[in-house]
Amino acid sequence: MKVETPFIDAHQHFWDLDHNPYPWLQDSEPIAFRYGDYSALKRNYLPADLARDSEGFAPIKTVHIEAEWDRASPVEETKWLTTQAAETGWPTACVAHAALDRADIEPMLAAQANYALVRGIRHKPVTSATRSDARRGVPGSMDDERWRIGFSLLGRHEFSFDLQVPWWNLDQAAELARDFPATQIIVNHTGLPADRSSEGLAAWRHALEAVVLRPNVAIKISGLGQRDRPWTQEANVPIIRDTIAIFGADRCMFASNFPVDSLVASYETILEGFLAAIADRTLAEQKMLLHDNARRIYRL
Repeated sequence: MKVETPFIDAHQHFWDLDHNPYPWLQDSEPIAFRYGDYSALKRNYLPADLARDSEGFAPIKTVHIEAEWDRASPVEETKWLTTQAAETGWPTACVAHAALDRADIEPMLAAQANYALVRGIRHKPVTSATRSDARRGVPGSMDDERWRIGFSLLGRHEFSFDLQVPWWNLDQAAELARDFPATQIIVNHTGLPADRSSEGLAAWRHALEAVVLRPNVAIKISGLGQRDRPWTQEANVPIIRDTIAIFGADRCMFASNFPVDSLVASYETILEGFLAAIADRTLAEQKMLLHDNARRIYRL
């Protein structure tokens, strides 16, 4: 496959299970995971592995998103990634972890800010497991005042915020973005449109249409795999196109979510699907979607 436009992978992960602590990948008891069995991920995944998986069409830059390193020592992940970047050139930047509702969030953010690699923070807020269970005001959610106090500190370090929640919690995100307009929020994994029924997709689109009204919200198009199904263009190109139609070509980014999405597709399959979805866009728009938006939003 030939990629005409140099591209940035705005969402990928590395881990070294031989030397570093990732409980979800190392504990014998698996977590509930949206793709089901994830035992194939329980292996080291390093820059050389990403280079192999993307051989022939590799991204020119990557953004590493925190990979659920042991929550007791999240700054150690940043320290390790800094070493990887110095030795291999990947990642170009990272989004680190800091629990916004921790009592020590202020020094934690300051410690992360000591590393030039860090552009932002990801801390998954408490969400509802299903649309029917969605509630407001839950402790640990984006409505939680303590969580919001931690969020308010991101601006001191010019940090962006990567937000991973299902679409039925994006009403909270819209209010968060309204209340903190100077903080860039990046919705992860296309808002997780797992329900592909007509009703489910209509509700997902409505949620995106509400949060996009806040100019400080962008979105990464990734994580579109479905449990027990192969990744196909038939299933996912319409989702990609709908997302771009709602957010605009200047607020969407390509992202692989590798190696997590290797459970559902090859890197080439995901990239080809994205390229097919944007083939009818102008060359300038394609460049924004593949490269320029990620460079701007993550300050690469």
